[in-house]
Amino acid sequence: MAPARSPALLPLCLCLLLASGFAQAGRLLVVPMDGSHWFTMRSVVEKLVQRGHEVVAVMPEVSWQLGQSLNFTVKRYATVYNMEELDQTLKVFTDAAWDSREENLFHSWVSMKKGFDMLFLHCRSLFNNKALVEYLKEHHFDALFLDPTDICGLIIAKYFSLPSVILTRGLQCHNIEDGTQCPAPPSYVPRMLSQFSDAMDFKERVQNHIARFVEHLICPYFLNKALEIASEILQTPVTAYDLFSHTSVWLLRTDFVFDYPRPVMPNMVFVGGINCYERKTLSEVRSLSCGT
Repeated sequence: MAPARSPALLPLCLCLLLASGFAQAGRLLVVPMDGSHWFTMRSVVEKLVQRGHEVVAVMPEVSWQLGQSLNFTVKRYATVYNMEELDQTLKVFTDAAWDSREENLFHSWVSMKKGFDMLFLHCRSLFNNKALVEYLKEHHFDALFLDPTDICGLIIAKYFSLPSVILTRGLQCHNIEDGTQCPAPPSYVPRMLSQFSDAMDFKERVQNHIARFVEHLICPYFLNKALEIASEILQTPVTAYDLFSHTSVWLLRTDFVFDYPRPVMPNMVFVGGINCYERKTLSEVRSLSCGT
């Protein structure tokens, strides 16, 4: 495993990668998440390339959206599943996600869990590619840019001891609060998808506490395969906190306009307008005067 980088280098590399201007280009490793997650991340990466940064992205050979033409270096690795199996996993996942009937809730969790487990396998495939691992080790990246939905990016950051920048809309589990050590009192911070506001009555606060408790029961169940693979790669027992707490900066694709005010930490940055199209100059408007 590569030696840890000096903490003094962290502010410098983050300024190089995130500031509007720069004096020296940085080397950025990108670990994207497939599907709609990639659309937003790709726009950020392309802006960084335009500003002169050197970008290398590692992507599985089998994907839905990651195979399109790109203007930066891409390193691909083989996977143990094919496109047909990937499509089937998506179908099972979406069917389970939309099945909200109470009698099928446990069945939905099990189905979604199987889908997650298959997707986590690609990280093992990446580290089985010794030539790729050696390339990443020798390239001496300044930072890693990732989507936390793909746990592999977090594993890579910890394996190579790289400062990491996360881009996310949010996580259903409690990993943001745990990873940032940010307080999120259930009494007035509603859990994601709870549909509660920050002005909950007593009954809603109790339900919000229960929702948080259920998260702590279910989330380890969903992540146990990923943590098993992480422990295998890092050659030491790994928890979700070990992976998420390694993150240097959290770029949150949201805003208090969409979510309710809540405590934040210094390394949590709101980038709520990043999903919007760039505005265009309005066409010329001429005033017309009407004679009387």
